[in-house]
Amino acid sequence: MNLPNSLTVTRIFLVPLLVVVLLTKFEGRVIFGVRKELVGAGIFGLASLTDWLDGYLARRRKQVTAFGEFIDPFADKLLTIAAFISLVQMELAPAWMVAVIVGREFAVTALRTLGHARGVPMPASPLGKIKMLSQVVAILALILGKDHLHGFIVIGQVALWVCVVTALLSAADYFRRFGYFLTKTTPSPDRP
Repeated sequence: MNLPNSLTVTRIFLVPLLVVVLLTKFEGRVIFGVRKELVGAGIFGLASLTDWLDGYLARRRKQVTAFGEFIDPFADKLLTIAAFISLVQMELAPAWMVAVIVGREFAVTALRTLGHARGVPMPASPLGKIKMLSQVVAILALILGKDHLHGFIVIGQVALWVCVVTALLSAADYFRRFGYFLTKTTPSPDRP
């Protein structure tokens, strides 16, 4: 397994650790002398950094693999979905907003899988990249804003709204592009 794929797999293994840190009630909310929110933010930040680093290294080292192309988006979605559901449990994010974000992730993943099966490439759109950035900002800010650093809560809430809007817009864009590819590649009923 090459280094970029190892980083992606590491991100997957960080997900349960993140959930345990965020949702376990530690005595005094401290882990090894550090507030659990700071530990959780550190884990999420490290996992998010591996998302950028694995893609960068794969392209730079020319180590892009079919496994990496499959597992990287899976690891991204697993990380963000687990973090958002944890934020709902911590009462830091409204459940309806998280449901929209998670629903979009499942819908677009299904669409991209269908597109891949039909030979239709569905690369990430600029809106999808903005959505991902806003997710990272929202999650980090909301975790850090828990019970201290209250300015982060406002940043997190604004980023969460940006995330919901870009999630809906990017989903619509994916479905529009997929529909365009289908009409271009599907023979009309008039043709033999």
